[in-house]
Amino acid sequence: MFETITKKDIIAINQKFDKGQIVNGSSLEYAIYNANKTKSWIRACAVLVRAVLIDHVFEEGNKRTAAAIITGFFENNNLKYDPEKVAKCIANILTNNITNLIKIEKVILYAIIR
Repeated sequence: MFETITKKDIIAINQKFDKGQIVNGSSLEYAIYNANKTKSWIRACAVLVRAVLIDHVFEEGNKRTAAAIITGFFENNNLKYDPEKVAKCIANILTNNITNLIKIEKVILYAIIR
């Protein structure tokens, strides 16, 4: 299981790349609620990534924030990953407009080095 994720946590991630200016707060709050409700780290990651990428939670830096969320979950779970594959995950989700959480989970898992 993972530590509880807060709105401040996600804003802090975005602030590494931009100002942390939220433009879709309700989507972020809903995603955080659902991420904290699940016992699956991959589901929590997918919920947050979907909100940030598809719902454009922040004014700027959504792709970089989503990538940082993914790598953060990998690191918290001691999983080795390929940073280039993380970037491809982000591109894949956006290019194909993937909104289904199960599909997003599979795309994210692609970046793990096995």
